[in-house]
Amino acid sequence: MDQFVIEGGVPLHGDVRVSGAKNAALPMLAASILAEGPCRFEGMPDLRDIRTMLEILGELGVQAARQQDGSIVTEVVDPSRVRAPYELVKTMRASICVLGPLLGRRRRAEVSFPGGCVIGPRPVDLHLTGLEALGVRVDVGGGYIAADGEDLRGGGELYLGGPFGPTVTGTANVLSAAVLAPGTTVIQSAACEPEVVDLAHFLVAMGARIDGIGSPTLVVRGVERLQGTTWRVIPDRIEAGTLLCAGALTRGDVTVRGCDPGAMTAPLALLERMGVDVERVDEDGLRVRAGARPRPADVVTLPYPGFPTDLQAQFMALLCVADGNSFVTEKIYPERFIHIAELQRMGARIRKEGPTAIVQGVERLSGAPVMASDLRASAALVIAGLAAEGTTTVERVYHIDRGYERIEEKLGALGARIERRNPAREAVGAG
Repeated sequence: MDQFVIEGGVPLHGDVRVSGAKNAALPMLAASILAEGPCRFEGMPDLRDIRTMLEILGELGVQAARQQDGSIVTEVVDPSRVRAPYELVKTMRASICVLGPLLGRRRRAEVSFPGGCVIGPRPVDLHLTGLEALGVRVDVGGGYIAADGEDLRGGGELYLGGPFGPTVTGTANVLSAAVLAPGTTVIQSAACEPEVVDLAHFLVAMGARIDGIGSPTLVVRGVERLQGTTWRVIPDRIEAGTLLCAGALTRGDVTVRGCDPGAMTAPLALLERMGVDVERVDEDGLRVRAGARPRPADVVTLPYPGFPTDLQAQFMALLCVADGNSFVTEKIYPERFIHIAELQRMGARIRKEGPTAIVQGVERLSGAPVMASDLRASAALVIAGLAAEGTTTVERVYHIDRGYERIEEKLGALGARIERRNPAREAVGAG
C-alpha cells in the first residue's frame, strides 16, 4: 500500500487551487440516472470515490467516461438494470445515493445495504422513511434494500430531521426520487449544505421544478421527464479548509484559490478566533498567515451553516499546538474521534469524554509512524506531519485518495517535503 513520508517543520508558502467538491459530485453523478440524453460534468475531481461511482453507474446501465478535457460525460444506455452490487457499494457509503434516482426514473431499485462505518453508525432509516412517504414499498433482506416505486407519487409533507440534524444523503435521495413523482412533495428539515444546493440546481437545469433551494423546506413539483445538461460542480469547501489549516499549522502564508468563501463562514470565523490572519483575495481566494501558536478555542460540529464535521479532525490537529486548552464536541457523528490515538503518537495531549475531546496544546508535535483510518482523519495526520519535528510516515493513504486530488503534489508546490512511496513495489524493483 502507498504511504506518505513527510519531513516536517517547514512553513508552507504560495498559492494552491482546490478541486471540485467530492460530496457534490457523487450525488450529482448518481442523479444523471434521471436524465434523458447525455450529461456533461465539468470540474469533477479525479478521486478514488469518483471512479467507484462511475463503476457503479456502469453496473446500472449508464455509460460514463472521463474526457480528455477532464470533464465526465454520462448517458443511460440500458435502463433495465437496477441492482447496485455489494462488491462496489461496500467500498463507499455514498453509493446509497443511486437509490433515489433509480426509483425516480426506473421505479425499482436493489441497492446493497451500506452497513457500518469507521466513524460510527450512519443509518439510512430516514432515507427509507422519506421514500416510503412517496409511495415506495421497501423491503430490507439479504443485505439489500429492495424498493418498488411503481406507486411513486408526490408525498405531501415529509420530515427528514434526525437526532443529529437533517440527513444530507437522505435529502439527496428523496429529492432525486420526488422530481419525477407525480404531484407535489414538501420536504421539511431538508439539509442545507452547499452540496445539496448544488444538486438541486443541477436538477433544475435538467428541468426539475424545485422551490426553496438552500432553505430547510423544499417544495418539489414532479415533472414527466428530465433532459441531460452541462454542469460545473462547486469547489470543495472541505479541501479548502484542510489547506487553510495546513497553512496555519505550519505557521506559513498560503493562498487557497478557486474556493467559495461564502460557504465557509464557520471555519473562517474559527480560524480568526484562534488568532490566524484570514484575508479574502479576489472573489474566490482566501489567504491565511500565522506567525505564532494559535489561541485555544471551543469547537462544536453542527449541520450547515454550522462548523462541518468533515473539518473536525483537521482543526483538532491545529488545536493540538494551541497555547492553552480547547474543547472539541462532535454532534454529528459522536464516535468520530479515531484520529485521537494517532495524534497522541505524535505527542498530542488529548482526552476524550463522551462526544467531547479535551485538547491540551503542546509547544510542538513530533514525527511518528501513524495509520490513516478514514478520509478526514488521514488529512489531519498529513497536516500534523507537516508541522511536526522529524519524520512522519502515514500508512494507508488510499483513504485520503478517496477525497483529495493529488494532495501530495499540491502540498509539495507549497514547499512541503512530502513523498508518496510504496515499500512493496520498491522492494520488488530493488530485487
